[in-house]
Amino acid sequence: MMKAAFLVGTMLAAVAPTFAAAKSTSVYQSLPDDPRAVIVKGVGDGRADDTAALQQAIDAAAASTGSGLVFVPAGRYRISRSILLRSGVRVFGVGKTRPVIVLGDDTPGFASGIGAMVAFTGEDQFRSGKPAVPPRTTVPFDPTIFDATQTTFYSALSNVDFEIGRGNAGAVAVRFRVAQHAYLRHIDFDLGSGFAGIYQVGNACEDLHFYGGRYGIVTEKTAPMWPFTLLDSTFEGQSDAAIREHEVGLTLVNVAIRDTPIGIEIDRGYSDFLWGKNVRFENIAKAGVLISNEKDVHTKIGFDNAVAQNVPVFARMRESNTVVAGVGARYRVRDFSYGLKLAGLGQMGDFATDADIVPLARMPAAPAPAIRAMPPVSAWANARDLGAKGDGEADDTAALQRAIDTHRVLYLPVGRYLLTDTLRLRPDSVLIALHPARTRLFLRDDTPAFAGVGSPKALLESAKGGDAIVSGLGLWAGSVNPRASALVWRAGAASMVNDVRIEGPALRDGTMQARPGDPRVRQDGQPASIWVTDGGGGTFAAIWSPNTLASAGFRVSDTTTPGHVYELSAEHHYRHEIVLENVANWEFLGPQTEQEVRDGVNAVSTEFHNSRNILFTNYHSYRVTRTAKPMDTAIRLFNSGDIRFRNVQVNAESGFASCDTKGCGTFARASKYPFDNAITDATRQQQVRERDFAKLDVPPAPAAAATASAVPVTQGVEKLADGFYSIAGAATDAKGKLYFIDRFFHRIHGWSREGGLETIADLPLDPVSLAVDRSGDLMVLSSAGRDGTVYSIDPARPATVRVIAPTPVKPHPSATTLLPGNVWANGEFDDRIDPKTYTYPTLADFFTTKMGEAKPLEYVSPDGSLVLPAFRVWNQGPDDQQGWRWSDPLDAYGFVGAAPGARVTLTNASENRTYSGLVGAGGSVTDLKIVADRGGESALRGADGTLYVANGQVFVYAPDGALLRRIDVPERPLQLVLGGRDGRTLFILTHHALYATAV
Repeated sequence: MMKAAFLVGTMLAAVAPTFAAAKSTSVYQSLPDDPRAVIVKGVGDGRADDTAALQQAIDAAAASTGSGLVFVPAGRYRISRSILLRSGVRVFGVGKTRPVIVLGDDTPGFASGIGAMVAFTGEDQFRSGKPAVPPRTTVPFDPTIFDATQTTFYSALSNVDFEIGRGNAGAVAVRFRVAQHAYLRHIDFDLGSGFAGIYQVGNACEDLHFYGGRYGIVTEKTAPMWPFTLLDSTFEGQSDAAIREHEVGLTLVNVAIRDTPIGIEIDRGYSDFLWGKNVRFENIAKAGVLISNEKDVHTKIGFDNAVAQNVPVFARMRESNTVVAGVGARYRVRDFSYGLKLAGLGQMGDFATDADIVPLARMPAAPAPAIRAMPPVSAWANARDLGAKGDGEADDTAALQRAIDTHRVLYLPVGRYLLTDTLRLRPDSVLIALHPARTRLFLRDDTPAFAGVGSPKALLESAKGGDAIVSGLGLWAGSVNPRASALVWRAGAASMVNDVRIEGPALRDGTMQARPGDPRVRQDGQPASIWVTDGGGGTFAAIWSPNTLASAGFRVSDTTTPGHVYELSAEHHYRHEIVLENVANWEFLGPQTEQEVRDGVNAVSTEFHNSRNILFTNYHSYRVTRTAKPMDTAIRLFNSGDIRFRNVQVNAESGFASCDTKGCGTFARASKYPFDNAITDATRQQQVRERDFAKLDVPPAPAAAATASAVPVTQGVEKLADGFYSIAGAATDAKGKLYFIDRFFHRIHGWSREGGLETIADLPLDPVSLAVDRSGDLMVLSSAGRDGTVYSIDPARPATVRVIAPTPVKPHPSATTLLPGNVWANGEFDDRIDPKTYTYPTLADFFTTKMGEAKPLEYVSPDGSLVLPAFRVWNQGPDDQQGWRWSDPLDAYGFVGAAPGARVTLTNASENRTYSGLVGAGGSVTDLKIVADRGGESALRGADGTLYVANGQVFVYAPDGALLRRIDVPERPLQLVLGGRDGRTLFILTHHALYATAV
């Protein structure tokens, strides 16, 4: 019996066939039985305007709980304006044929610029009252709309096709800038005259097929900056390129591109970390992939087992026009890598192109889909019909277990299903839900079966072996159940877990509430949320595991059964996010980890124990920008080897769009506390300092552990002092004495050869960076106050604090202008594409624009010798010191300075490049020139023109830019300062120690 708690209309039969380009069949050929779903009422004949009917159903689904399900019956739904898909709403087409959303010929608002037929929207995440950057792609434009962002979860569109008629050159089918558990699936895009099928992407998509148009996908980075994964999809007949993108972390699996000039085009002046597995190129005239921004560490391109036919050029470098040619009419690219390549652990990288290409006599058959097809809806047994209540109160354990035991395929309608014991799957079970935030299995706190000390016990458990499937479900193990693991998986290589969310204590909906102040609710107090063990394996796709109470988000142990992980998000755990122990034959494509400021400052991203034959690619390890504690490494290896790392990114920078009392806008923010190293091998006692690289092969595990550290240290590098929390903000006085700050303890230290280490001041004044004026006083930048504070102290009388007020800018021809030594300038997150020319300004353009801005106010030292331009400060959180402050000077490791009209050397951390520029009025810097293809932390120019750059180690360049040598330091160098009596001591600040060497 078909049920619906809220019927916007009745299900309609298809009145017209799907468009000619569509090749796919409907995935949901009948209506799932879900009483809480909304069903669209529309004419569906392709002529009547169904915009209002579609929007009304979406709004109704979002009205009560902020999320829900919408079913669109088969038909052709013509629209005249943008459909706004609310955050958390999932839309599914149902019927013997897929419903089609149609944009008729010459629809007003879609002829130029970019106009979205369906736009995924977000919420007021910063409670600012109005959108900082309302998307310009909605038709008609509405300045009150919030774009989808890094907090847009669960929204989805599936089994609905698109058709764009003539005269709509600016049309895109979907704007899709989203975060975890949002997806597009089972969609054919007949793009006709349109610009693209998808503009802006996020998370993971599968079974998409693009026909015609200028592009299939056009996108910048995702909203949360995680990788984007596209599986089992095709592109055919685009006039410009199948995919045009940059910085998106593009991961392709089983994707075919045909009959287009360029397969994948990376925009001019930009990078990407791009990985393709089983990608097929056919009839590509210019290049399979067009690579830009060649000599940049963020450019990381790789392919595994790509095949090509009638593709003369597999890869082309845009700037140098270097080509990687194909081999004959048909060929296989067994392995391709371009970017920074590491020869081994402990090594710094060099740019390299590796291409293993062999001819083919014939094109191979297409591989099996990465994602298994689900059983038809007609085969779904309904858990409610079999006795489960799903009301969050009744114990559903027995009813659900009985339903699983007697039915292979079980559908869980929207609801909260209370368990009191482990729910065990059959070897062939298929457990289906359609919304992991609305359909949950959960435990109440203090469930007896999960209490006490003992072996981990599963909330949901697969049988050993078999081909079980779990899809679209949320799992919550409760706050006080110390033995509870949300999912224990022992199923075989053909099994699958897809679109599964591990709930965490942040939820507040009654049954899933961590009790504030209860000492038994503790982080790191449960086993891993997802635990694959005892020979388990299979496919894991679009998984989000952020429960801070668990010891890890995703743990694999004791298995050699192959595993394939696509777009895993493991976040917010106290010790580690991903753990592999006694594992072989697994691959992780597009994994992302995040360490939050309160629950992850001591965590590593991934640990390997006794594991081998592992691939990690398009791997993004991120610490939030608010983090204020150093951590040594993202990845830690124990007795592990035969690991292939491809396209690794380890960072702690981000951006956001928000409004405050000074106005609205986008702001890129940088942290001083990314992981010091990408990898530390505890067995070999080696480190990988490069945080962005394309290729590293870790050899098999050694027979015995190293007895001493293998970290290289250049002769003459001397440790002067250590034991600090994290030091930065250093400067030297006229006699070469060094001053620096240990911010956590509010301490300003001094060091000289004669006096050694001194504590100059330790007043709780939140010092961040300092400079020394001509009189010998310290000018100190502090994070105290909503806009920061600047004050001056005499090192001999530090208790006398003189606050320096900002004043209007005026000429200071004899003063030194202070500037942040490292700046993050990336232009996120407003749409950067020009709606007239469809081109992007480059990263260098953003850096030039940002540095060229003059500030209206400045801070002047009491003696007039130092001028610090008043950079804008962005705030998040309360006005007191519990809130966070960001500005370019607050984010930098220290100041650099020069007189007006002189050149200054500083680094753009978003490019990892070092620049020289002319200092002008108001702190503007113009005539920027790249002086080194390395950078990120700091750089300085010696009196003789020698350039020193901190980037994992210290790189030394001649005045003409030639690399002279490298200074290896026991810890990662962060700030470089020249001083000493003769000015020839290079002070090297790391987080925990101060080093020096003569230069």
